[in-house]
Amino acid sequence: MNITHVVENLNRGGLERVVLDLVRLQQQQGHRCQVVCLFERGTLAHELDAAGIPVHACDKRRGFDFKALSRVRQLIRAHRTEVLHSHNAVAHYLAVLASPGLGVGRIINTRHGMGGMQRWNRAEMLYRASLVRTDAVAMVCEAACNGAIEHGLVPRRKLRVVPNGLRVQDFTVTSPAARERLRQALGLSPQTRLVGTVGRLNWAKDQASLIRAFRHVHAQLPGSALLLIGDGGLRQELEARARDEGVAGAVHFLGDRNDVRDLLQGLDVFALSSVSEGYSMALLEASATALPIVATDVGGNREIVRHGVTGSIVPDRDVEAMTQAILGLLRNPEHATRLGAAARAMMEASGSLEAMAVRYAALYEPRRPAA
Repeated sequence: MNITHVVENLNRGGLERVVLDLVRLQQQQGHRCQVVCLFERGTLAHELDAAGIPVHACDKRRGFDFKALSRVRQLIRAHRTEVLHSHNAVAHYLAVLASPGLGVGRIINTRHGMGGMQRWNRAEMLYRASLVRTDAVAMVCEAACNGAIEHGLVPRRKLRVVPNGLRVQDFTVTSPAARERLRQALGLSPQTRLVGTVGRLNWAKDQASLIRAFRHVHAQLPGSALLLIGDGGLRQELEARARDEGVAGAVHFLGDRNDVRDLLQGLDVFALSSVSEGYSMALLEASATALPIVATDVGGNREIVRHGVTGSIVPDRDVEAMTQAILGLLRNPEHATRLGAAARAMMEASGSLEAMAVRYAALYEPRRPAA
């Protein structure tokens, strides 16, 4: 089967990681795949280059760009695309606009988050119009699916839930040796208790609330540190927040990293303070590493973190609840270890990349008329 995936770019992020892993697995399964990027190729494109999977940039400019649209159409045609799979709103309506008359058999879209459901801006209007020529829309969690129905984003008959998955076997579980290595690399005492998070430094991840919670954690457990893995436009603001809270020396901004899996292995607790999420890849990765988790009750977080089983779910922006949940795990490492082991077992049972690919394969198949 000839499959074309359309994305905005392949810069580092959860959506992009899902697409990379899915495309590589589909290629291994015998499909012929390509990725079309509306804008630049992105920092992760080299991973597909190494696998021999074409990644094309269309260098789209702001607003309507006929040249970029023509480039998308040319690439769909040259690939003899049978399945056109777009990711998020802008990539979808442009892919649909570029595809008429090219013999594409199935047009599938995935919405990777919760955003856009309440906004009637130009992009969402165009997206909704493009659904006339769309066979199915995959939402990455039940919460997103329910939101799409509530806000009239997608006709109910076209909605499907396809949770994100990852290559669980690629993640090594946390261990004392890994924790020791990370502390040495950071120049910290071997007894330091590490709380970490992964994500872009932006409003949606609300690392400011996490830093505020960590101030209280650090006051009660002075031998603790917070690692912020990722970069973004709010870095300077968050660094100032850490200074204002009096914990600048214990909050480490590690930036955009290629060794996130290794860093996760060295943590004691994973925390996610988001105010908006879809189906968080960061939570899946932390679960696969057997980390106990504290996460806010937004998006699909509750579908990944089972409260009291694999971690704790707390209200978003609730600094006190976040503080107490983190302290509870740091003070009871045996309980934290049990939660982490349960998280890894959950991923092995239902959170794999292969399980996700099977669900997408079912969407790619043409529907047979009822007998």
